[in-house]
Amino acid sequence: MKTSWCLKVRCLLEGKNKSGQSGSPGCLGGRAWGSLSVMSGNSNIFATLRAGGRLWAIGAIHGEARRLAGLHRQIGPRFRAGDKLVYLGNILGCGADVRATVEEILLFRRSLLAKPDVNCGDIVFLRGGQEEMWRKVLQLHLAPSPQGVLQWMLAQGLGSTITAYGGNPEEGLAATAEGAVSVSRWTGSLRAALNASDGHAQLMNTLRHAAYTDDLALLFVAAGVDPGRPLTAQGDNFWWNGGGFARIAEPFAGFRRVVRGFSRTEKGLMVSRHTVSLDTGCGFGGVLTAVAFDLEGRMIDQAEA
Repeated sequence: MKTSWCLKVRCLLEGKNKSGQSGSPGCLGGRAWGSLSVMSGNSNIFATLRAGGRLWAIGAIHGEARRLAGLHRQIGPRFRAGDKLVYLGNILGCGADVRATVEEILLFRRSLLAKPDVNCGDIVFLRGGQEEMWRKVLQLHLAPSPQGVLQWMLAQGLGSTITAYGGNPEEGLAATAEGAVSVSRWTGSLRAALNASDGHAQLMNTLRHAAYTDDLALLFVAAGVDPGRPLTAQGDNFWWNGGGFARIAEPFAGFRRVVRGFSRTEKGLMVSRHTVSLDTGCGFGGVLTAVAFDLEGRMIDQAEA
């Protein structure tokens, strides 16, 4: 049986075997490295978007601050009272301007909140794979195999985020060879730099696993879902399971459409009856795309930079 990408990642990061059980041959470690389960009713997991206005969604940014600023300049004048905005994860990583990207988001959020009938809950940030890896690298001393985990994260583009907060990936790899104390010292410096950056840690702490409209018309995720599981049992499928997204052939959990921001294998604006994928390759030589949806889940406006 072919092992899914999502399960391979879970095996690496959580120290589980390919059946999902803890520790065993073929994995990089023994004890679990933090639970990712979704608990029903936890407002820190899901964001509910109130009725009224349009719903803007921005695809994976991957540290491309210049493109994000250009997109914000287009959206800003078109953002009406009552509109909502969802950043679909993968804000960090890959691109060279991670810190500037976060700063641009914080400034734009502030400008939107100055508009009439725009509340804090109308601007939502989702956790993508890059944000999950950043969260995990700050806990690297707890990883089942720190060196293997860090090498894998660097291959996925996390190095630019580490560098943005004053870290050196090579020094991190050297620390993993020295032991837990050295790793803890290295991650501590990253955490200190994050906390010293005004608003950055707070933004990371507001990340939600998914967002949906209160009438259940639209579900927003970073990368995908497992169509065979209920919404509250998705866990890390939201940011790793792109393959599951491709299998959505009917309304998932009652939603008219599922909208995602990142695809590991397919780039371009892709629209089907029940899904929309907004990954147009930002961070990998492509553009950054935003789409506005009406209350019925129809695409009614679009911008790219």
